[in-house]
Amino acid sequence: MDFNMVGWFEIPVSDMERAKAFYDAVFQVEIKLQDFGGTKMGWFPSDHGKPGAAGTLIQNKDWYKPSESDGVLIYFNSLDLQNELGRIEPSGGKIVQSKTQISPEIGYMAVFLDSEGNRIALHSRQ
Repeated sequence: MDFNMVGWFEIPVSDMERAKAFYDAVFQVEIKLQDFGGTKMGWFPSDHGKPGAAGTLIQNKDWYKPSESDGVLIYFNSLDLQNELGRIEPSGGKIVQSKTQISPEIGYMAVFLDSEGNRIALHSRQ
């Protein structure tokens, strides 16, 4: 394959405005909102010329349910995950695994619950 396997992700939310405020604050970005006939989406900033997957927050009570234990675990990349980790609890989330070294070659990881109760991870080389 000439590309990374993951091409898209969606994070379920119960309250789009609350989730948008959380992710805007933690990652210091601006999530753009759209409503597609009852399915609300909050678009993470993306540049399709750069590596990595693009994705959204998504709210549709019939198809998406936030979970702290079920489903896949998404890792957001960071220069130093301690920066984002410091903004999680003041923004309404909860740290469930603090910054932990995976190995010197791979770097560090941490896990948190977002404002909606989803289990999300961070990764950085430092």
